[in-house]
Amino acid sequence: MVAKSESAFLRRCVDLAAEALEAGDQPFGSVLVGADGTILAEDRNRTGSGDPTRHPEFELARWAATHLTPDQRSAATVYTSGEHCPMCSAAHARVGLGRIVYAVSSAQLSTWLAAWGVPPGPVRPLSIREVAPGLPVDGPVPEFKAEIRELYRRCFAPRPR
Repeated sequence: MVAKSESAFLRRCVDLAAEALEAGDQPFGSVLVGADGTILAEDRNRTGSGDPTRHPEFELARWAATHLTPDQRSAATVYTSGEHCPMCSAAHARVGLGRIVYAVSSAQLSTWLAAWGVPPGPVRPLSIREVAPGLPVDGPVPEFKAEIRELYRRCFAPRPR
């Protein structure tokens, strides 16, 4: 369950996702928070650069591996607008980061994409628990569903002709 006080971190993730969309990237944003509640790092999707691995969750895992001790990593929480993809889930687990809180699930995104007629991507959308079953995970968080769905629609849904 997500505490009310954690909504501010998810709000920042949604804002970062909107920034990504405005910059021509897919709308995803993430925040890494230390055990004391301090934001340690944040990022947004940057796949528009041509590098499809520039997901914010992956970037935060890289940052944490370089800047935090193993104890600090395991005590940290990653908040994110959308559930980690398999690549990001694996990076999160390999680096030893702690809890994940996501606003919208991969299953929700997959359902919306299918409804919009978007063909499946090159990687199966597995849940975090399927990729890294030992990670503590909370989500989805319904308060952000409509806003994130609209960001996804603007990015992924085919434009009317």
